[in-house]
Amino acid sequence: MKKVYFTITGTNHRYGSDFFEPDMTVTLTKEPDNKYDHEAIKVNVEGLGHVGYVANSVSTVLGESFSAGRLYDRIGDTAEGTVRFVVPGGILCTVNEECLREYPWEEEDA
Repeated sequence: MKKVYFTITGTNHRYGSDFFEPDMTVTLTKEPDNKYDHEAIKVNVEGLGHVGYVANSVSTVLGESFSAGRLYDRIGDTAEGTVRFVVPGGILCTVNEECLREYPWEEEDA
């Protein structure tokens, strides 16, 4: 299965981003009742709780990462991810493979 990347954004409204490190685990939780975005996915870190959101805007999604809207139907109500890169403008992560729903039209990586 192809790796699925996502960007964490909004960290400046919580604890900042200085504590993020590669290989750190994050938990994703859908927020269907979010009054600003019905596809919102909250990002939590054990010990801190809510630290940001999966980016859902062309101005906040980094590189080829999925927006929250593209990721929303690919995961269950919760999922885990792993931090890969901490860069200016966001934190780039992958969704842990076992948390992804497979789509029949996608090809396996060779």
